[in-house]
Amino acid sequence: MSSAPLISRASLVWLLVAQTLVMLPFWFHVPPWMLALWLGCTVWRVQVYRMRARFPGRLMEGLLLLGTITGIWLSRSSLIGLDAGAVLLVAMFILKLVETRTRRDALVLIFLGLFCVAVAYLFEDSLPWAFYSLLPVGALLAALIGLQQGPATRPLATLRLSTTLLLQALPLMLLLFLFFPRIAPLWSLPLAVDKAQSGLSESMSPGDVAELGRSAELAFRASFDGPPPARRDLYWRALTLEQFDGRRWSQAPAIAYSQAPKWQADGESWRYSIILQPSGKPWLPALDVARTDQADVHQLADYRVQRQRPLQQALLYRVESWPQVVRDPQLNERARRQALQLPAQGDPRSRQWAVQLRQRYPQPQALVAALLRHFHDEPYHYTLKPPTLGTDSIDGFLFDSRQGFCAHYAGAMTFVLRAAGIPARMVAGYQGGEWNPAGGFLTVRQFDAHAWVEYWQDGQGWRSVDPTYAVAPQRIDQGLEQALASDEDMLGASPLSPLRYRHLTWLNDLRQGWDNLNYGWQRWVLGYQGEQQLQLLGRWFGGLAGWVLPVGLVLILGLLSLLLLRPWRNRVDPALRLFAIFEKLLRRQGLVREPGEGPLAFGERAALQLPHQAENIRAFVQGFVARRYAERTPSMDALQQPLRSLRRSLGSSIWE
Repeated sequence: MSSAPLISRASLVWLLVAQTLVMLPFWFHVPPWMLALWLGCTVWRVQVYRMRARFPGRLMEGLLLLGTITGIWLSRSSLIGLDAGAVLLVAMFILKLVETRTRRDALVLIFLGLFCVAVAYLFEDSLPWAFYSLLPVGALLAALIGLQQGPATRPLATLRLSTTLLLQALPLMLLLFLFFPRIAPLWSLPLAVDKAQSGLSESMSPGDVAELGRSAELAFRASFDGPPPARRDLYWRALTLEQFDGRRWSQAPAIAYSQAPKWQADGESWRYSIILQPSGKPWLPALDVARTDQADVHQLADYRVQRQRPLQQALLYRVESWPQVVRDPQLNERARRQALQLPAQGDPRSRQWAVQLRQRYPQPQALVAALLRHFHDEPYHYTLKPPTLGTDSIDGFLFDSRQGFCAHYAGAMTFVLRAAGIPARMVAGYQGGEWNPAGGFLTVRQFDAHAWVEYWQDGQGWRSVDPTYAVAPQRIDQGLEQALASDEDMLGASPLSPLRYRHLTWLNDLRQGWDNLNYGWQRWVLGYQGEQQLQLLGRWFGGLAGWVLPVGLVLILGLLSLLLLRPWRNRVDPALRLFAIFEKLLRRQGLVREPGEGPLAFGERAALQLPHQAENIRAFVQGFVARRYAERTPSMDALQQPLRSLRRSLGSSIWE
């Protein structure tokens, strides 16, 4: 087999460029050894083009494929799922390059590249990636154009043409985005369950929340229909922790939350929308007490809002919350036992103190107030760097170290209330958020993670209380940074984070402006799904929105057909129409143009067989060739005159 490449230089150049651009976003999701595979295949293909190497044979192709699949299996422990499937797709995209010989192979490579760009959106859907993805798409389009061009075409000329085509496609893309019906996917690919994701977990020790206090990663953004609540009211419930084993708090068995709570909306409500970042967890943060019309979301017995499946992509959902609702004025026996659960042994000093408090304050509300006064009056310290606690962690915190983060205070207060016979539980979520004046929304980050307490009182139901406020009220009123001591830097591990420079007005304005752009992208582009599409079209077209989608789809398909087929360009050239008349005149004389016979050859043969009409025949043919193929463009009269003379001399009545 010949080692010479059968695709043009321009196409190969853009295939190499496109492969590099397509693969860049995947470097965080593929094993490191694939970098060596890509470099090796690229160098090999370039050497083949330079005729210094041969294409791989069947044996070598089989070995490369087997080795790559084995490497993926060892790296991902599977060949199924989104993570392993994406790695396998990228590997096939790499290996296909080294065996690309013909235009057909190049087409397969280009289609693989376009599919890789689409798959990358499952891992990254931010605004920067949306702009970046135009680069590999443009390079792949340039490679596709290069396949149709000659070997002398320059790569930059191909790039200019591909850029022009992309720009021409933008209006049609916008129409399709606005009017094409949003159809739910018929399948889904779950992310790997062991994929590391920052955020709250199903169980935690006090130190876990302190670790989140050092993370500036985005948790969610929220925008309110009206003025936002005061910062001290922004308690975003995520999950409830009711089980304590002496060291960690965790969720109760799933059966405890199997039934939805019964409550009635009462008082004023807050209406807002949240764009939640992927967390790998099913719960959705919301203010109490929340209700949402999201199809696959329901409220559990502990009043948290939870999705049926873990969240693997950004989600936009609408919520309405009633802060004045009475929650569970009566508590069933199973829920009471769960809210009083404590280990059989451990933390004896805390248990004894709880009994003493209950004797002095028999009413739950009075005992809670006493605990808050204790935290406020005693030398407790709010810190991200608490000392390590011993086996009896509650005792060690309450009576020895007296230093801790929000989870220390919430966990200790819940323990003491339970030991005093008062049903209580710890709630984990987020508190506060940064207001963005440019976009009118709140940005909540992982360092806003917070824990507080709920205790139950007969007739009044579950009531929320935050012991952290008694120790460090700045944490609730202003934020975490203001609550920490001057020697504690919550972003010490992120020296390049723009949040560290919020004191620089111009830099902070740039950061919030960029945040506003990303929020708009997620809300109006990623969140533009079926319900949002119908709402937008309803505002535009009123009661006609029901049939705007099908009619719009028909119009878009018709427009697309017109742009692709361009029937107006199928008009017959007048010169070709005259040549057809010329052929018809000669056919009556027994002269038929042979397949593949050019105009000049046909005209010369006709002139030899019809010597009396030779002058008119040659004049017409030369004028036709000059108009169609040469730089000279004689007028139509120069063609019609010899054709009229030929018709009269032949005595034919054929004319159109």
